[in-house]
Amino acid sequence: MALDSPSDAPPTFFAPWPDRLRHSAIILLAAALALTGLVLLDELLPFRALAVFLCIAGAALVPWRLHSAVAKREEERHANPVEAAAVSAVVAGIPVPAVLLDRAGRVIHLNAAAAQLAPALRKGELAQFALRTPEIITALREAIASTELRRATYHDHVPVDRWTELIITPVPVPTAFGGTDKCMLMTFHDLTPLRRVEEMRADFVANASHELRTPLAALSGFIDTLQGPAKDDAKARERFLGIMHTQATRMARLIDDLLSLSRVELSAHVQPHTMVDMVAIIRQVTDGLEPLARERQVEIETSLPDAPVTIAGDREELLRVFENLIENALKYGASGGRVIVSLEQAVSGEGTPEIRVKVRDFGPGIAPEHLPRLTERFYRVDVGDSRAQGGTGLGLSLVKHILNRHRGRLLIESVPRKGAAFTACFPQSKPARAA
Repeated sequence: MALDSPSDAPPTFFAPWPDRLRHSAIILLAAALALTGLVLLDELLPFRALAVFLCIAGAALVPWRLHSAVAKREEERHANPVEAAAVSAVVAGIPVPAVLLDRAGRVIHLNAAAAQLAPALRKGELAQFALRTPEIITALREAIASTELRRATYHDHVPVDRWTELIITPVPVPTAFGGTDKCMLMTFHDLTPLRRVEEMRADFVANASHELRTPLAALSGFIDTLQGPAKDDAKARERFLGIMHTQATRMARLIDDLLSLSRVELSAHVQPHTMVDMVAIIRQVTDGLEPLARERQVEIETSLPDAPVTIAGDREELLRVFENLIENALKYGASGGRVIVSLEQAVSGEGTPEIRVKVRDFGPGIAPEHLPRLTERFYRVDVGDSRAQGGTGLGLSLVKHILNRHRGRLLIESVPRKGAAFTACFPQSKPARAA
């Protein structure tokens, strides 16, 4: 059984008396001294002095504001309901920047996101003085004049490009006298991610069309040549057929990468759960790329544990990840003469255990300005060299999307003329069943 503490006990009639006595102590002390002096000087009889003191004490101690609670409720009833703490809490809880204005456009409430978006906004001041964007001022004036919903989209260039949609919604609110009035709720919605996606989609279509157009044009030109001037030239025919095969292979790789990227994006929200052995996958990839390594005169060195290392993953996608990383190292880092593939268990910056697979080459390296964009679609450090090596410009983008699906990450380190290192990091899982 729980016992109520003294602080939780309900207030009684006698509870306020100690406070009243403390607040009236000086008055009572002064009255007592004065009356005592009069009694000693025979100016006042003792019983009369006592009667006067009791009257003064009663006047000082009696709580004259007997109806303070009722008066407080009356004050609250006549206050502006829109300025209540509950309305402020609702505005503060809106997940996007939000500002509540009165009919004149003065700020009543705003949340933290709105204060961060427009630091000049102040309660009790006109919002149009803080929001200088012409589209916002026009929409605000129209909404105040018509008390109808208004929308406006504007583009900020500083500090970075950002597109925002403003929605001004009239909100009926009660008044202090029982009527209704209209306030304006301004909400700001960030459209930048949607604009970025639209731009990326447009760039993707343009780049894919360009990448496909080049081999198609080459194939078409060689076919015309073989049907015309080189019809009976066996030597030219063999050379042209070899070039056509190279172009057709490049186009097939591009289409294959596009389809793989599309499949990974469709299943990006579904994390794999099948346990796979990373050591076995890496050995399979390095064994399959030995012919390419011999052709490029590069030695593949591996530093792998003897025991299986398992994670939750998709075997085919992981094969694609390490094929891309090791093949890139063999093609673009061949001048270093060797490629090191290592696997280690480490701890991430958040303190969680993870598996790290590093592919290190000793080639020319990558300039720092290219590193942030390496995983973009169709981005190439050297366009001519990439196409000569048979690259599609989608390999690292595919690697990034596969790692995202596995809840992993890609670390890229490079120093010009000292090579590059690509590290695929995966969250460590408890082994369940191996695929």
